[in-house]
Amino acid sequence: MPRPTAAQLAYGSCTVLFSTLAMLLLSQTSSGLGVVVIALSALVLGLLVAITVPTPKSAARPSSAATEQPVPQRRETVAASGASEPARRA
Repeated sequence: MPRPTAAQLAYGSCTVLFSTLAMLLLSQTSSGLGVVVIALSALVLGLLVAITVPTPKSAARPSSAATEQPVPQRRETVAASGASEPARRA
């Protein structure tokens, strides 16, 4: 399983914090069971948000056989001169 990215951790954590706060304020619960239910539901919601955050797509690595390319042969360079034909040695 791949490690979560920083964006996934940030979005999931913010979701847990803000959804817990919102649900506690809206429900106005004071019982321990109500707080536990809200906390667990916020954790599940944060997990779902963290999972659905798009991850960066890594380039697919081709197999090593597909990447092998023949080494190009070395070509001789011709010095730039005014003549169109290379100079001959006598």
